[in-house]
Amino acid sequence: MNNRSGRSPAIAAAIIFFGFMLLFFAMPAIMLWLADFSPWLAAAFGTLAVLSFFLVFWLRAKHQRGQDL
Repeated sequence: MNNRSGRSPAIAAAIIFFGFMLLFFAMPAIMLWLADFSPWLAAAFGTLAVLSFFLVFWLRAKHQRGQDL
């Protein structure tokens, strides 16, 4: 991390976080709309939305570890 700015990773994390915050804000309406078709579809969407939050940060950390070597 010697050639990177100290704020750049924080800004990227904040952008990702606020993007997911918007998704989670709209998630109840989306899940209710999907539940009209199938409750299983709504549950799958909710599960994928929550897991994708952690997946994005895990992939970002893995990518950064690869660049630091």
